Amino acid sequence: MAGDIRYNYVIGDVQGCFEALKALLKQIHFDPDQDFIWFAGDLVARGENSIGALRFIKKMCERGSAATVLGNHDLNLLACARGIKAIKAKDNTQDVIDAIDSDELIDWLRKQPLCLYPNEQTILTHAGIPCIWDAEQTFALAAEVQAIISHENYDVLDHFLREMYGAEPDLWSNDLTGNERLRVITNYLTRMRLTDQHGRLEFSFKDALDEPMPEGFQPWFEFDSKAAQTHQIIFGHWAALQGKTINPHIQNVDGGCVWGHQLIAYRLEDQQSFKVDNPLF
Repeated sequence: MAGDIRYNYVIGDVQGCFEALKALLKQIHFDPDQDFIWFAGDLVARGENSIGALRFIKKMCERGSAATVLGNHDLNLLACARGIKAIKAKDNTQDVIDAIDSDELIDWLRKQPLCLYPNEQTILTHAGIPCIWDAEQTFALAAEVQAIISHENYDVLDHFLREMYGAEPDLWSNDLTGNERLRVITNYLTRMRLTDQHGRLEFSFKDALDEPMPEGFQPWFEFDSKAAQTHQIIFGHWAALQGKTINPHIQNVDGGCVWGHQLIAYRLEDQQSFKVDNPLF
């Protein structure tokens, strides 16, 4: 890190909303020589300037004033960049793939983790942590996927990306191996919203908490969490939560900025949230 840390902030899904990110950093008086930013993933996708946001965050990380986990949109960008998936029209990431520094950006992105400890009491992933995993298990399983994504042989990465998509298996088992094991770990950490009491995933629901949910399923954080017994869990991904504090041990930081709402910075030292409206709406 660049110097003695004054404040640590976790910033929710940027999604290429570069103007909002700059406005938020200005609001919190971010000092890269003293402060540190932890990004909750989904650095790119449907905002106005994915290439600008990605370059900026990469420089912050290389300077030692930021770190990030990967989100589902970041993984999707890797798949598109490797020619495995076609870019959706609503994903404004073609500029990243066409950029003169695209290879450098993609190589940097694929070396970022799926789980981080911002401090000894806090664990960060993009989508959260299923109730059946504790913090130590979560970090270890995330590292299994990270080792494949960041592998020096791009063929290993490409094989994973081809097999990454899919909703099965939808339940964790220690006996899972190979692509099924990697896929379900990735889905828990980057796509999860609802589970049942055993940790079984459900992918269709993306709405607010007051909307009807499929029978037997609830938000993952409604179940007694092994990880939350020892750590505060911070996550993004679920824009409809609007940065909701679930309980003293679980905090959402996705303010739905890309949908015209807010970008959030959550300060770890005093649990204060800072918010800016998306200036382009």
